[in-house]
Amino acid sequence: MKDTLDLFSALGDRLKDFGGDAASRQVAERACRANGWFTPAEVCRAVRTLSRDMLQRPKLERWLAAYPALPAARPLDVLVVMAGNIPLVGFFDLLCVVVAGHRCLVKPSAKDTVLMEYVVGLLREIDPAVPVSFCDGTAPAEAVIATGGDNANRCFRARYAGIPALLRGHRQSVAVLSGRETEAQLAGLADDIWAYSGLGCRNVSLVFLPEGAELRLRMPAVQAKYRNNYLQTRALLRMQGCPFVDLGAAVAVEQREFPRALSEIAYARYRSADEVAAWLAEHDAELQCVVTETLPHTRRADFGRAQSPSLTDYPDNRDVLAWLSAPGV
Repeated sequence: MKDTLDLFSALGDRLKDFGGDAASRQVAERACRANGWFTPAEVCRAVRTLSRDMLQRPKLERWLAAYPALPAARPLDVLVVMAGNIPLVGFFDLLCVVVAGHRCLVKPSAKDTVLMEYVVGLLREIDPAVPVSFCDGTAPAEAVIATGGDNANRCFRARYAGIPALLRGHRQSVAVLSGRETEAQLAGLADDIWAYSGLGCRNVSLVFLPEGAELRLRMPAVQAKYRNNYLQTRALLRMQGCPFVDLGAAVAVEQREFPRALSEIAYARYRSADEVAAWLAEHDAELQCVVTETLPHTRRADFGRAQSPSLTDYPDNRDVLAWLSAPGV
């Protein structure tokens, strides 16, 4: 097999112009037909983001330099059970498994099979010996990485109880504002909230702002399925007599809990940064990332960068490469 740096940097080169030719546009269209929440523009964005932020050789080199014990001395068959809420959201786990020196058994989500098959096909074109294969979830595995909702997570715990398992459930993200944000930062916040129709765990769904500050959210254009969710949510809030701010294609509700509806954004006012820091610490197990320039946080993201994670922005703050290199995995 090729050196993993050569393999994945070559993949990055092939993906950087995704959507710029008829063949890749057809792939994007097929992916959208398989998942009604996907749009061609966001499929292209997701693929290009991977190429830019994860599959550049200098970035891969810096990332792997922190793990001198890799590749693993004894390769394992590692099953990766992928989510499908965002285009290629499961690719990072595949990358981690292969660079760690293991064999990756891919179980893609039915909602994102088209793109995953496309990318694995490119890997095989670059190197036919790449240790990646598809499975239906029944193939024997020696370790598993699985991502899903909380109900799926409970099933994962039971199903894979006999092998090392890195399991992820449902998380959400917040933004903490100072009230002095620039127009560019507010535009970035809109992307953090509504990119990929707000379906990702890194999408902001709760906004903290200081007392006296105006809630300023700039609603972008949304796709039809999101707008239908908004119309239903707005009608339900009106029937219940719940106060809300109508943003045009989403609603904002003042509360300190994460919202239940996709098109509902929660906001809460605070008196001090310490007050927010205490809330974040109390709810740490529910958080994926925190968009802010107001206070420090181990999973802090800049405005407009929530949906552009780097190689070290590990989901659920679990270092996947460290887990894959630990004894017993």
